[in-house]
Amino acid sequence: MWTTMASHSQGAALLCIHNHNFLSSSSTSRPSASTLHAQLQIPITSGAGLPRLTFSTKTVLPTTPPAVCTKSSGAFSSAIICRSSRRKASIDTTPDEDGGNDLRRMVVQALLWGAEAAYVLWLFLLPYAPGDPVWAISSETVNSLTGLSLNFFFILPLMNSVGIHLIDALVLHPMSEGLFNFVIGWTFMFAPLLFTDRRRDRYKGSLDVLWGLQMFLTNTFLIPYMAIRLNGTDENDSTPSVPSKLGLLMTRGAPIVGLVGGGICLISALWALFARADVDFGDITERLDFLVHYLGSERLAYAFIWDILLYMIFQPWLIGDNLQNVQKDKVGIVSFLRFVPVVGLTAYLLYLDLDEEL
Repeated sequence: MWTTMASHSQGAALLCIHNHNFLSSSSTSRPSASTLHAQLQIPITSGAGLPRLTFSTKTVLPTTPPAVCTKSSGAFSSAIICRSSRRKASIDTTPDEDGGNDLRRMVVQALLWGAEAAYVLWLFLLPYAPGDPVWAISSETVNSLTGLSLNFFFILPLMNSVGIHLIDALVLHPMSEGLFNFVIGWTFMFAPLLFTDRRRDRYKGSLDVLWGLQMFLTNTFLIPYMAIRLNGTDENDSTPSVPSKLGLLMTRGAPIVGLVGGGICLISALWALFARADVDFGDITERLDFLVHYLGSERLAYAFIWDILLYMIFQPWLIGDNLQNVQKDKVGIVSFLRFVPVVGLTAYLLYLDLDEEL
């Protein structure tokens, strides 16, 4: 009796296992009687004893359930996670958010191209802005621009101050020198940001040339880049571009670029307020008065105000699009500081994750 009950219990357990395999199969219909008989050979004997169960030794493996995706019916809907879709999504890269809203992307691009047209017309060609247009530039403006270029990053003035006089620096108003070098120092720091931009491959030109021209004409070339980088991805051209030697140098030396550029911007502010005290440029109040007059009379100084305002827009925009390049434990502080002029870009360059492929 105990043997019969044990045999019955074992058979019932195995029967449950086989039934579970049938229920978990991909077919939605019930197994046919012939299929059931092939898997479970169950001859029922007559008599008072319990049915004698005979099982096949063939192992039945559960089939992999098919991918089931979102299913909707009328007002009711049910979503079932599709394992194969999840696996594909994990392999795919970050989706292009612009692809989901082409209208918004086109509007932003139109605004950027409009800003480029206004920038060139207003600051270079039309005579209505303060100072002279490029086609009527005065010799005084040319001399001022030449002197500011020679005093680039305060190299010559500082060399002269320690007794090195290979070339004598022109003595210019410290406010004009400070403003010039502040904008150039900020522009200098944009190089690693451009070379690590995740959308840089959409710009088919040379980033080396782009940044070189930006150092001289600032936003004249940065605005078009900001518009072009919003172009849709080219599915036929998925091969990333090979970084140039300048790009590798600027990327690997990003912390140094950040310290140098940020330091120049700080020195520029201090220079504008306190430098050349031995020359009669006045106190801070008089220097600020000169700055107001300078911005309202010189086209170059007036253009620098435009550059600063545009950089205040483009810096947080570009950094926000490339936070994945930052060290993971510094993402929060960089995301917060990116809205602070110069400081945010300095933080991005200092905390750039150089161990990752950028």
